[in-house]
Amino acid sequence: MLAFFKVVFYQPLYNGLVFLMDVIPGADAGIAVIVLTILVKLILFPLSKRSIETQFSMRQFQPELDGLKKKYAGDREGFARATMAFYKEKRINPFSSFFLLLIQLPVIISLYYVFFRGGLPEINETLRYAFIPSPEVSMEFLGLIDIAGKSIFLAALAGISQFFQVKLALPPPAPGTRDGSFQGELAHGMHMQMKYVMPIFAAVAAYTISGAVALYWVTSNLFAIGQELVVRRRLLKAQEPQG
Repeated sequence: MLAFFKVVFYQPLYNGLVFLMDVIPGADAGIAVIVLTILVKLILFPLSKRSIETQFSMRQFQPELDGLKKKYAGDREGFARATMAFYKEKRINPFSSFFLLLIQLPVIISLYYVFFRGGLPEINETLRYAFIPSPEVSMEFLGLIDIAGKSIFLAALAGISQFFQVKLALPPPAPGTRDGSFQGELAHGMHMQMKYVMPIFAAVAAYTISGAVALYWVTSNLFAIGQELVVRRRLLKAQEPQG
């Protein structure tokens, strides 16, 4: 399984990074990290777009789902059946985001490991394809930040961008979620952790590992924020009455 992961995902992405460093003036590893992250995100964009559309639809129909929750209060099985029937009627697959994440996960993990265990600035010759040149790599991003070491500036940007990305993508908790029940408190706790703990984790991890990982995280978050805004704007525009 690990060999399959390495050959299919990790090694091609690693060689893509090495190739970019060879063609980018000055072999700036920081610019290569940004370009590779954007290219991978563009390839995955159709999958991400589908996920955003599903989340948007579920937000739109949240009042109706809340109505079903009140109607079937105390009847879990009835609520589950009514909810699934509602999703079927509206042609919503509530599990699509989860399935799309599973599809993207190997690529995302591979991209992360490219920057985490890539051995930069030295090129890992056991991973490099024979037809890919082996450039002299510069780890000075724009001549200003050494991304081979720790960067508190990039780590802070990773945490801040993660906060806004989660805030934008995470749907607000439904009214009445904190009803004193175990499920309500659990949902509220998960929501708070995603919103506030994730950005702190991202900042700490980005600082602990390296500036290259921090730069990857910042680029990934900014791209996710941009695609969320663009897709939402198109969906809202499509709902406007044509006059």
